[in-house]
Amino acid sequence: MNLKLHKPFCVFDLETTGTNVSKDRIVEICVLKVNPDASRESKTWLVNPGMFIPKEASEIHGITDEDVKNAPKFSEIAPKIMEMIAGSDLGGFNSNRFDVPLLAEELLRAGIDFDLSKFKLVDAQTIFHKMEPRNLSAAYRFYCGKELENAHSAEADVLATFEVLDAQVAHYEDLPNDVAGLSELSFHHKFADLAGMIHFDPDGQEIFAFGKYKGQRVKDVFQKDIGYYGWIQNADFPLYTKKVLTGIQLRSKF
Repeated sequence: MNLKLHKPFCVFDLETTGTNVSKDRIVEICVLKVNPDASRESKTWLVNPGMFIPKEASEIHGITDEDVKNAPKFSEIAPKIMEMIAGSDLGGFNSNRFDVPLLAEELLRAGIDFDLSKFKLVDAQTIFHKMEPRNLSAAYRFYCGKELENAHSAEADVLATFEVLDAQVAHYEDLPNDVAGLSELSFHHKFADLAGMIHFDPDGQEIFAFGKYKGQRVKDVFQKDIGYYGWIQNADFPLYTKKVLTGIQLRSKF
């Protein structure tokens, strides 16, 4: 194994009802846990999303309402997922923009306080696009010399993603071989939240990236207009964004 791991590393993939992080739901999740000694364990869960799966989504991942009608709801498996990823770092393909934010939403809905600061995030797609701009099937072909069978199956995608990431480390001499270095490279931009609604200014202070206070420091806005905080909490914003803003609001009192 080319990756140098100091703690377990969980690569995961989600199949969902759509691409709206706030509104769509998970229908399948696979987690591959790789330990520093290179031992592995993998678990896959079908999930009843509690809503109809759009035909367009089923055409991509092949999962239908009939497939998940007797599957557990996400809240039932959430503790098992957290048990598996606890103490690990997280990786995926396009995971920083989609899988991690949507997983965070589902965990928060299930009453589990997902804290992003406890995980380093590695996105093999971001590394791939920075080094060789293309998609997962092309990445698998380029780095591993194989064709990806059953693309858009969570298990096939997650296994291929780990192979691609491991092969990337071997392929590029200047690429870090540890999760901390790969996590740094995985980010296009670092945001305070997962949806990219809260950015950092040059001094490392959180600022709004949307709305009438765009570009202003969050803590300053909350001190002069606490009603704006209340409006956000009651509006249709991602739960993790609300969680981050709540933390800033509490800090701004002191």
